[in-house]
Amino acid sequence: MMLKKKHFPVFHLFLALLFLTQSCEKKKRNNSPKKQGLTEINRQIDIGHKHYENEAFDSSYYYFNKAKYAAEIKKDTSRIIQSLSWMAEIQRNQGDYSGSETTSIEAFPFIENSNKYLYGETNIYIGLGNNYLITFDNENAIYYYKKAINSKTDEEIKSGIKNNIGLAYTEKGDYQKAIQLFLPLILKMEIINNQETFARINDNLGHTYDKSGNSKSFFYLNKGLKIREKIKDNRGLISSHLNLSEYYKKRNSNLSKKHALLAYKKATKVKAVDERLQSLKLLIQNSSGDELKKHSLAFIHINDSINKVRQKAKNQFAKIKYDFKKEKDENLKLKAQKELESEKQKNKNILLYAIVAIITVVSIIITNLILIKNRREKIKVSYNTEIRIAKKLHDELANDVYHTMAFAETQDLSDTHNKEILISNLDTIYLRTRNISRENNTMETGRLFMSNLKEMMSGFNTANVNVISNGIETINWKTLELNKKIIVYRVLQEILVNMKKHSQASLVVLTFKENKNKLQIDYTDNGIGATFEQLNSKNGLQNVENRIKAIKGTITFESKSSKGFRIHIVFPI
Repeated sequence: MMLKKKHFPVFHLFLALLFLTQSCEKKKRNNSPKKQGLTEINRQIDIGHKHYENEAFDSSYYYFNKAKYAAEIKKDTSRIIQSLSWMAEIQRNQGDYSGSETTSIEAFPFIENSNKYLYGETNIYIGLGNNYLITFDNENAIYYYKKAINSKTDEEIKSGIKNNIGLAYTEKGDYQKAIQLFLPLILKMEIINNQETFARINDNLGHTYDKSGNSKSFFYLNKGLKIREKIKDNRGLISSHLNLSEYYKKRNSNLSKKHALLAYKKATKVKAVDERLQSLKLLIQNSSGDELKKHSLAFIHINDSINKVRQKAKNQFAKIKYDFKKEKDENLKLKAQKELESEKQKNKNILLYAIVAIITVVSIIITNLILIKNRREKIKVSYNTEIRIAKKLHDELANDVYHTMAFAETQDLSDTHNKEILISNLDTIYLRTRNISRENNTMETGRLFMSNLKEMMSGFNTANVNVISNGIETINWKTLELNKKIIVYRVLQEILVNMKKHSQASLVVLTFKENKNKLQIDYTDNGIGATFEQLNSKNGLQNVENRIKAIKGTITFESKSSKGFRIHIVFPI
């Protein structure tokens, strides 16, 4: 799901996320698996950490990405997830929230396919929760925070997660639930003893009381402020002043303005751009005349600057992934060529041994010659396959990639139209790549069949076509025979391909039902339909009908010109 980031995140979220992130990241380092010698994967992760600490985030992202690929080769699931959580964290810190979400979700197949807790799993859930909290998707934020609490983590982290769940409830307007979470936290000794955390939760509680109209709000807001002033927590003071500015907004305009200005000065000092924007927003609301103009211009300047920096970061992360994949593919190709040369040399040696052996045993000569011939044929088939795939990559992708890179380098990607063109080009490249991959891969018919089927169907979603599936999760796919799974997959694929070519539909609905040991699949679209003559010719769907009949099923087609197209499929399970 692609999330749309709101321009001005609510100010009290950021310190809570910073606290939770820093606590978890320390534990990522301290609780990492014991190193059995300095492996290459560990070395890449260590370099990524060093760049992260030095705020060289592009370099840090590069090395974590490199570690992830190395871990995939070694099938080291824990380090794959560890690397992905760091990559997602970097993207989130740089404002690439949709990219961070995508990177986090890459870890799901590894988590789902494991029957035990994996190192880094909690960090993935917390990262997604943070991502959704920042982008105001509070339901998803709460969902993933709860998954993090239920995973293997300690009480300190759980307290931080509960604090963030409270913030999500506050943003939802469910103030009582938020208060019920905050109140027990401020009574815990481990939190009371940690003055920074204690001040944070008091501040959040006061803000929630303020939102709910409870008179207790000032007590807790002021308590958080005093603690932060005492321990000189500059970042925490930003949140306190912002919350107090909000508190006074309808009570005392001058005090609201005073706290907003204090927050702005602190945010400027620690280079907290989002908090600077929030401070300016409050100053604008409490100003007039030249002051209003001054704060408005500052707001516009900072907002434009941060948008440019974050857009540049998004493009940079995408380029790092692309360049690394390209380098990896070239290395694999070079490795394949070396292996082929080595195999050819080996065959020459075998042939030489066979010639020598012919002097002694004729039968050995014949046997060796047959083995050599078969081996050569296998090498030739493998080589031809490599050439075919390489040709497809060159002919179908090279020009698209080149033009897309040229477009990205020469056009202003902050322009909405240019951005849409770039996304469309990348989508075309992705679809071509996926098609090439699927032509050369066997179909998954095991536990991942349903997710692959859903992925195939969603692959036909475009800006103009919306494909919706209903009831697919209700089907017990495990009990379906292997050949029927293959036929279901291929039939739906052919129907959707036919839709894309001919129907001009904007909405497609696929409904799955299990009824009396029979599987029923209904396809409906709102396209142009078909005439009687077109329907009789099946418009390229004859192969679909033959497949369904092969498993003793029935298929009917219903259509009226300009009124859409329907297909009804039933076959025994």
